[in-house]
Amino acid sequence: MDTEDIRMGCFGSKEKLSKEDLEFLKTHTRYDEAMIKEWYKGFRQDCPSGRLTPDKFVDMYKMFFPSGNAEEFCDHVFRTFDMDKNGYIDFKEFLLAIDVTSAGTPEEKLKWAFRMYDVDGNGVIDVQEMTKIVQAIYDMLGTNSANRPADSAEERAKAIFSKMDENNDGNLTQEEFLKGCLQDEELSKMLTPGA
Repeated sequence: MDTEDIRMGCFGSKEKLSKEDLEFLKTHTRYDEAMIKEWYKGFRQDCPSGRLTPDKFVDMYKMFFPSGNAEEFCDHVFRTFDMDKNGYIDFKEFLLAIDVTSAGTPEEKLKWAFRMYDVDGNGVIDVQEMTKIVQAIYDMLGTNSANRPADSAEERAKAIFSKMDENNDGNLTQEEFLKGCLQDEELSKMLTPGA
C-alpha cells in the first residue's frame, strides 16, 4: 500500500500521510511502514482534523482511569507530547510519544518522564514540580485505588528527593533522576506511569 492509498473519509477529509513524514517516522521510531500507516488510520479516525486537542486527550485518559481525576496529569503529559508547543498534538508528535512510552528503553522512558516533571523547562526538577506531578498521579488513581500510596504527594516528593538529590541542592538533574530511577525499580515504575 502506497502513502497515496491512505486517504481518510472522516468529515470529507482527504488528508494523507506525506512521504516525508512516513520516512521520518520510519527513521525515528521502531515501527515499520505498515504499522505507521495503521497508527495513522486510527489517529485520523479519532482526530479527523489531524489534531489531538487537550480536551480529546483528557477524554481518552478518562477511559483508563474512570475512578480518578486525570485532567491535571493529562495536562502534564500533553505538554510533554506537544513538542512544538502549538496547543495540539499532530500525528508525528503522537507516534514519537507512543513509541517512547510503549516500546522505548527504560532510559528513553525516564528521559521522557524527566521532561514531564520539569514543568518550567529549565532542565532541572525542584520539589514543587515533583510534588505537582505526584499529586496529579495520585488524583488520577483516585482515592479508592489500591495502587494509591498512603503518604501525601509532598511526603512522597521529599522522599524521592532524599534518595535522588545527590548534591543536596534542591534540584534533580536529568542525570540524578535517571540514576535514581534505574537503581530503584519501584521508584521507576511510580515515576513513569503509563510509560
